[in-house]
Amino acid sequence: MTRSDRTELSNYAEELIRGRRATRAFRSEPVPEETMRAIFSLAGAAPSNSNAQPWRVEVVSGAPRDRLAASLRAAHVARRTSVDFPYGDDIYSPVQQERRVAFGSRLYGTLGIGLDDHAARAAYDAGSLDFYGAPHVAFLFVAEQDNARLAGDVGAYMQTLLLAMTAYGVASCPQGLLSFYADDVRTELGGAAGKLLVGISFGYAEDSAPVNHIDTGRAALGETTTFHD
Repeated sequence: MTRSDRTELSNYAEELIRGRRATRAFRSEPVPEETMRAIFSLAGAAPSNSNAQPWRVEVVSGAPRDRLAASLRAAHVARRTSVDFPYGDDIYSPVQQERRVAFGSRLYGTLGIGLDDHAARAAYDAGSLDFYGAPHVAFLFVAEQDNARLAGDVGAYMQTLLLAMTAYGVASCPQGLLSFYADDVRTELGGAAGKLLVGISFGYAEDSAPVNHIDTGRAALGETTTFHD
């Protein structure tokens, strides 16, 4: 590979990685099946410890997608949660909490929702169980075990999947909330095996929606990374 080729590749990687963002408003237009198959095939090249590939992926579209959304909304109204991987505010450090608050301020501010308007925030979050209007949703399961190392491998798969979607012009949004109803998801999918880590809504972005243009920012390199010479 020539230096020019490496420069071109690195420029593309920069554009691809920094250009990926969470999309929270989708068009109803479905992604062609051949495009979906190409994306998920590419995502399967993700790395994993000893090439174990401990992920199981369930992709839902059409009528099954609509039934699943209705089931999740019903579970939400009934406060019937089932979480395979425990979640709570206490998993975040103080600096991580600060980042979450800053993000929430940008998100709800763009939506015209005040940070203290808990009812409006709850209503918006409940509405996200319709996958933000996306025509497709993928559920990522950790096959068989809920071991943190295996979940880390599934995380590597997820990032590879998100970048593959971006490369094919498909927008996406990882939604932790979808994993709060793991039993309902498994029931609707006919008893999918494994522990549910996350759901990813995907399709084509509604570019005119302001919520799709939030600049979330990232921590400075020195805040997260140390180089030992």
